[in-house]
Amino acid sequence: MTQKTGVILFAHGSRDPLWRLPIDAVAQRMRGQQASTPVSVAFLELTEPDLPSTVEALMKQDVTHVRIVPMFLGVGRHAREDLPELVHGLRQAYPQMSFELLPAIGEHPAMTALMADIAAGRDQTDI
Repeated sequence: MTQKTGVILFAHGSRDPLWRLPIDAVAQRMRGQQASTPVSVAFLELTEPDLPSTVEALMKQDVTHVRIVPMFLGVGRHAREDLPELVHGLRQAYPQMSFELLPAIGEHPAMTALMADIAAGRDQTDI
């Protein structure tokens, strides 16, 4: 049986509705690049939807493998403790699905290189 993979961009959340716009923009860009892969966003707190609701929605789209991408620059308590605990609960609640938890996006060498280029004043045409 072939696995259908879905991606969840997981972020902290905020009371400010504009805070989520960059996360939504990443999801929209991914959808444009990979139309066959369901891409969703989920938030730890203060913003909807939460992670369990997002997993439930993906399950209804016949997703059997979920790749969770923590959209954190650093690894604080949320990425180190809260998120793994949430994923453990999801594995218990949805044994028919598999979950892949990636490292925080800020730890990826491509992200640190991109941030360094931006900080150095190089624009997108230089990168």
